[in-house]
Amino acid sequence: MNRQADSELNELNELLLTMASRTETAVNTASRALLERDDELANQVERDDQVIDRFEMEIDELAIRLLAQAPQARDLRFITVAIRIGSDLERIGDEATTIARRTRELNQEPPLKDYIDLPRMATKAMEMMDQALKAFVHSDTESARAVIPQDRTVDRLNKQLHRELSSYMVENPKNIGRCLNLMVISKCVERIADHAKNIAEFAVYLSDAEDIRHSRANAGAPLTNPS
Repeated sequence: MNRQADSELNELNELLLTMASRTETAVNTASRALLERDDELANQVERDDQVIDRFEMEIDELAIRLLAQAPQARDLRFITVAIRIGSDLERIGDEATTIARRTRELNQEPPLKDYIDLPRMATKAMEMMDQALKAFVHSDTESARAVIPQDRTVDRLNKQLHRELSSYMVENPKNIGRCLNLMVISKCVERIADHAKNIAEFAVYLSDAEDIRHSRANAGAPLTNPS
């Protein structure tokens, strides 16, 4: 590729890293809004989501322009990975916005319970996201692969919290509204962890040219059901 294309590849990388930073901030701010019962922090997350959306659009536009220049294999992988990671980051931003909106609804009533499991989930999901992004930046496939099994911890906490909140609703119907909001927030955090896992898988693909997205689920499984 020519010098112009090299410059645009660098620009694509910078856009992606800036978007990642803004998205991490959104998740942190949404988590703070929930724990501190702060409507203004929640409003800030919703405002910033528009910025994250614009980053995704800029990344897609630049990536398509680069694809038209017939890049070589390594550059092609980077461009396609940038598009996919940009999409995951945008969805993480959407989940942060949903957390913020549900937080504002929760703030209209007294707190249902101490938020113990949710902060643990959020902390783990943010750790996964940070580790995955650093692995991408540093081409650290060992660290990227280590992100993937951590998703099970978040899944387990999400299921545990849903069971607990279900019992709260059965005990007292007045709890239903708050429980449903907390269930949605818990699911958002679980999805953030899923997107962090995706980013880690794309980091492996970029460095090793190995697609590991379905290798764990399908390892050793037959392609068709036995007759």
